[in-house]
Amino acid sequence: MKTPPAIPENKMKILIAEDDDGHAELIIEGLRNSGITNDIIRFINGEKLLAHLDAEKQTRGTKDKLRNILLLLDINMPRMDGVETLKRIKEDPALREIPVIMLTTTDDPREVERCYQLGCSLYVSKPIIFSNFVDTLHRLGLFLQIVRT
Repeated sequence: MKTPPAIPENKMKILIAEDDDGHAELIIEGLRNSGITNDIIRFINGEKLLAHLDAEKQTRGTKDKLRNILLLLDINMPRMDGVETLKRIKEDPALREIPVIMLTTTDDPREVERCYQLGCSLYVSKPIIFSNFVDTLHRLGLFLQIVRT
């Protein structure tokens, strides 16, 4: 697998950690259909994502914080799930300011609360019904447009 390009400091990149190819494609398409034109890089699990972020830290120096990154993070992934990935990101001084939006089919109130306690910025449940999922992605894209402005 080819290593994703380094993240320029002056342009926001959207990183997606999602193991399901279909969900990843829907997320990217939903964001694009909402007018999001930012670069999007997808990872299939938390380990791959953290390896990329570690490489970015090395490129920029250990004291620099990674800025201009938004992370969309699935919870149910192999190797390292989203909750553990979120925990590690928020424990790292160079990464903790990255906004993390949890995107998952799980809506267990205990898990939602745990993600907020660990520092996620937003928790969005992926609806099971396809049309509802597309609508959720559209609203997320509009939300990101507002945040970017």
